[in-house]
Amino acid sequence: MTDLPEYTPPAVWEWEQGNGGKFANINRPVAGAIEEKELPVGKHPYQLYSLATPNGVKVTVLLEELLAAGHNGAEYDAWLINIGEGDQFGSGFVDINPNSKIPAMTDNSGKTPQRMFESGAIMLNLAEKFGAFIPNDPSQRTECLSWLFWQMGSAPYLGGGFGHFYAYAPVKIKYCIDRFAMETKRQLDVLDRHLSDNEYMAGEYSIADMAIWAWYGQLVLGRLYDAAEFLDVKSYENVMKWAKMIDARPAVARGRMVNRAFGEPASQLHERHDASDFETKTQDKLES
Repeated sequence: MTDLPEYTPPAVWEWEQGNGGKFANINRPVAGAIEEKELPVGKHPYQLYSLATPNGVKVTVLLEELLAAGHNGAEYDAWLINIGEGDQFGSGFVDINPNSKIPAMTDNSGKTPQRMFESGAIMLNLAEKFGAFIPNDPSQRTECLSWLFWQMGSAPYLGGGFGHFYAYAPVKIKYCIDRFAMETKRQLDVLDRHLSDNEYMAGEYSIADMAIWAWYGQLVLGRLYDAAEFLDVKSYENVMKWAKMIDARPAVARGRMVNRAFGEPASQLHERHDASDFETKTQDKLES
């Protein structure tokens, strides 16, 4: 790791295009659409526009769990939004999510289509609508929501902080990596302590588990940033046990595949329009 010379911020910051490492081509300091581009619409009530990043996986895992639990009204079409190519800046996507981040969804089950954005908000909306994967007991429900929003507030330190500086930044800066590695490990310790006395995050399997697993579960399973050894994830034994338990669920395996456009070809399902789309994938491929 090397440090850059000390940087003195200017009086007024100005954007230097291309100064941003791997994601320089899509990062910019302004919002809004950059091209007119309509979104495709399928036959199901829910239209999901996403990519299988951890935030995208949160929603597809929930949708697949709802369907596995018999909630047929949760059928959905999943369309690939390739953020590396700037699909999130098309006018149709910006209409659904003015923040230009995946995932985004439309609910066409009512008289007027309803847009939904922010993964936590989508999960909470779906869980409440179907009365599933959110505890009925008031105390456990409160605990579930606390952990759901803990994930929403904590993940930027893992993804945008540690993940960026450890895996994607054009220069490895020791201060930045140390700072966010420390915070990531603190968060893992928070989880490990809680899971030492709890099988699930909030008394029963819920959207809190799904949301946290998509980030921290996949991290300890070695699927994020090639950082498992660096962060000594095996030392968080309770998190590891919990992550493996959830990873073994068939609906989670399916959800992890949807809108996946990277990794082994057997693990990818770019679009999902029906349960039969998984039939060409063997069980060993689901578990790859």
